[in-house]
Amino acid sequence: MKNKGCAAAAVVGGVILVIIIAIAGWGVSKYNSLVTKDQAVQKVWGDVETVYQKRANLIPNLERTVKSYAKFEKETLTSVVEARAKATSVNIDPTNMTEADLQKFQAAQGQLSGALGRLMMVVEKYPDLKADQQYINFQREYTAIENSIRMETVNYNAAAQSYNTYRNVFPNNVVANFTNFKEKPYFKADAGAEKAPEAFQDNE
Repeated sequence: MKNKGCAAAAVVGGVILVIIIAIAGWGVSKYNSLVTKDQAVQKVWGDVETVYQKRANLIPNLERTVKSYAKFEKETLTSVVEARAKATSVNIDPTNMTEADLQKFQAAQGQLSGALGRLMMVVEKYPDLKADQQYINFQREYTAIENSIRMETVNYNAAAQSYNTYRNVFPNNVVANFTNFKEKPYFKADAGAEKAPEAFQDNE
């Protein structure tokens, strides 16, 4: 009887061990999938930051070009330079990004977009500046970068949606909550974001 009891206990113990190993393996698999999707979001976020930085890098050349026209409204140019400084000062940790973080980032970038839009409308009053080759080059690069920004923010939202959908379904959400994988925020479209910048519509 004693031997039978020991054998039964060993079987039960073996079954429990198998179950524990199976659960652990399942948990590791879900964790690895969350890591993969999280890394995909971070990669696309890096692309977003890159295109926004490219736009910021255009401003010094624009500033030098506009400054060569002494009668140009200095206040308009100053607002662009200040908006650029604010936009480039907002840094986000993509591993722990919150909705408030992304809203702050998008608001700063939106202020720069608005300042640039106002500057380009003012340039329309200066035919010589509008025809300046350096300014024309800026227009061309700016248009391409704005298109890239729209594309990369769409790509980011798609990656974030894929991650959030996977993270929030049961039982993945159990693993996600236990291992501190949080939801990713989304870019929200600005009013009129679907339209091309007015300053370039006549040149296209």
